[in-house]
Amino acid sequence: MAITPNELRDLDATAQADLIRRGEATPLELVDAAIDRVERLNPKLNAVVTPLFEQARETAKSDLPHGPLRGVPYLLKDLMGTMAGVRQTSGSAFLKDYVPRADSELVARLKRAGLVIIGKTNTPEFGILPTTEPAFFGPARNPWNTDHSTGGSSGGSAAAVASGMVPAAHANDGGGSIRIPASCCGLFGLKPTRGRNPLGPEFGDMMGGLVAEHAVTRTVRDSALLLDATSGPDVGDPYFAPPQALPYVEEVRREPGKLRIGFTTASPLGSGMSPDCAAAVEDVARLCESLGHQVEEHTPKIDAEKLQSCFINVFGAGTAMQVDVLAAEVGRAPRTGEIEPLTEALAAAGRQVSASDYLISIMELQRVSRDIARDFLEYDVWLTPTLCEPPLVLGTLDSPPDNPLAGIIRASHYVPFTALCNFTGQPAMSVPLVWNEAGLPIGTQFVGRFGDEATLFRLAAQLETARPFTARKPPVTA
Repeated sequence: MAITPNELRDLDATAQADLIRRGEATPLELVDAAIDRVERLNPKLNAVVTPLFEQARETAKSDLPHGPLRGVPYLLKDLMGTMAGVRQTSGSAFLKDYVPRADSELVARLKRAGLVIIGKTNTPEFGILPTTEPAFFGPARNPWNTDHSTGGSSGGSAAAVASGMVPAAHANDGGGSIRIPASCCGLFGLKPTRGRNPLGPEFGDMMGGLVAEHAVTRTVRDSALLLDATSGPDVGDPYFAPPQALPYVEEVRREPGKLRIGFTTASPLGSGMSPDCAAAVEDVARLCESLGHQVEEHTPKIDAEKLQSCFINVFGAGTAMQVDVLAAEVGRAPRTGEIEPLTEALAAAGRQVSASDYLISIMELQRVSRDIARDFLEYDVWLTPTLCEPPLVLGTLDSPPDNPLAGIIRASHYVPFTALCNFTGQPAMSVPLVWNEAGLPIGTQFVGRFGDEATLFRLAAQLETARPFTARKPPVTA
């Protein structure tokens, strides 16, 4: 392999796959280099919690599928995305010995694309909080400043990609868990349209359609290539997203045209807004205007209190469901101390939600979806902060022993813009275009029409060209 380790670190997944296709590197060389980067950086970042190094080396030496990402090293988040024969803890001591018997459909598609899975990444217990600080594994640390959070729940994946361990990694999103860590770690993170990627075979949907699977990446084209490799309905899915017109890798090469973009810095919950996050949106709005788009301030009218109440009902019931389903898999209920107080309290609250209240909450979330869809008759894209604050100091979302739900209530005011897109099912992306004076990344969120990832990919590629963000490297990097 003629390319140097530093040059290889800077190549995205698309370029690494091209190296292999041209015969300039082998899958084993790429995998060995990635393992070396993980071994050097992980003690500082705690991003990878289940190494699969020898298994990955054997896979790299085997007859890999000739997919578009053949031989590229990849990491799976330790939540959903199951891999046969590999433990899946979901960030919980309760599941420390749980080993799924089958690959999820998403993982099967990633393998068919030729990716080599080298490990699993840190996540908060059951993906509940927007920070990756599980009691079982300890916190993942942000490579831009290790005293700060990576965001969550895909925080381990984001720390690994931002630091250069791998060019892209698996992530999923039930309230912002792709976009939040992308914002905190200076990455591109797209949550696809509801039903774009499969959740099976275990689930048709999760939490009334709140959850979506995809990835965090350094480049826009890698996100597009991965989505091309994994999207489309699985057999028996209850519903799926509208078919795409073109492969997303082709959309990335197309101009977006003149878009009508609405923007806001007003939180739907009336939360306080950090000056850094508000300034980032205003800066990006000016950038979009300079690129020829029509940009105007616009804040949709939303009954935020009702929305928050509905979300808590659905999320609480969903947490109870996760605990109960996994208890059935393990063959016993969690023992005292095996799940965190927040998880226990949220699951207990979820079990108090009646069937009628749950269905009413789903009905209200769907009503809001229709209201916002009507709003998008006037706009192509809506621009918002990804988060209401810069990356938090580790420990900010801890709860006191007498109030275990305090952390998630505090978190709801940190992530109101991301969660809204899980209610509606719309595609949304966090794009890393701004860093504050402290050197921390501040993502901005772009929301597209339902089913219209194409416009987001075209716009993202234009923004990536106008303000190249992959050139920036965090202090903790390979």
